[in-house]
Amino acid sequence: MKRVKAIYPGSFDPPTNGHLDLIERGSKIFDELVVAILRNPEKDPLFSVNDRRQMLESMTAGFENVSVDTFHGLTVDYALRVDARAILRGIRAISDYEYELQMALMNRKLQPGLETVFMMPAEKYSYLSSRLVREVAQLGGPVNCLVPALVVQKLREKMDVAHKFNIDDDGGGPEAAPEAAQRMSPEKAIDAKPKSRKRKS
Repeated sequence: MKRVKAIYPGSFDPPTNGHLDLIERGSKIFDELVVAILRNPEKDPLFSVNDRRQMLESMTAGFENVSVDTFHGLTVDYALRVDARAILRGIRAISDYEYELQMALMNRKLQPGLETVFMMPAEKYSYLSSRLVREVAQLGGPVNCLVPALVVQKLREKMDVAHKFNIDDDGGGPEAAPEAAQRMSPEKAIDAKPKSRKRKS
C-alpha cells in the first residue's frame, strides 16, 4: 500500500490548542504529516519563524509521524518538493469554508494530483484562532485554556517585554495613576477628578 504524506500549512502565530487538535487527529489519518510554517515577509508576526518552529516541535514531540518545517511561496510547490499528496486544512465556520474552498479549487487547478482534506475542529476549539489569542494576551487576559503551557510562557515573555517598553516610554505603567491618587488626601482626590460638563440643549 502506498504511504500518504500530507502537509498542514499555516502561520501558527502562535500555535493554539486548536492547531494541536488537528495535528493529533491528522497524524492518525496520514502516514506522515508535515506541519509547514509559512514564511511571509509582508506580515509583522508576533513570533519569529524560529520561535514558532521551536514551539511546534516541542508540542508535536510525542507524534512519531509528525515533523515541522518552514516554507515560502506557493503551497502546492512546497507540497511537490516534499512529495506530499494531500493538504490538511481546518474549518471552523462558514466564513472559513468560503475562503478555504477558493484556495482548494485554485490548488487543484495548479496541481490536479494534490488533494485538500478539510477537518472540523473539536467543539471546544471551534471559535479559537491565533488572532484571538494574540488579542486576549495583549490585553492581559488569560490564555491558559487556549494554548499549550509552553506557548503561554512565550506569550507572557512577549507581553512582559512590551509592558516594560510602555512603562519606559510613558514614564509610568497602568498602576501609576492609582498610586498617585492613593497619596492624595480624600479632598484633593475629589478635586483632581475631571468635572462633568452640562450638556447643552
